[in-house]
Amino acid sequence: MTIDTKTAESFPHLHHVKAIGQHADLLAAVRVAVAAHAPELPETAFSLRPSNQGRYQAVTVSLEVHSEAHLLAIYSAVKSVDGVILCL
Repeated sequence: MTIDTKTAESFPHLHHVKAIGQHADLLAAVRVAVAAHAPELPETAFSLRPSNQGRYQAVTVSLEVHSEAHLLAIYSAVKSVDGVILCL
């Protein structure tokens, strides 16, 4: 899988990371995963939306990324959350 990252000269920029999965508290688990890479994020940086039938949840995190390495570290942390099926 390849991740479409911005060119070096376009950092820092606002980026939206979305995690879709099944977890008892996906929002809290994603917060913990992202906190290691962006510890100062406010509550408003996170949003949670259930699927139409309620089987899945989607968490979106809006944050400023500073480099390609920073972005890849965030994606890696979110993908490692138990229950995450897809990370966009």
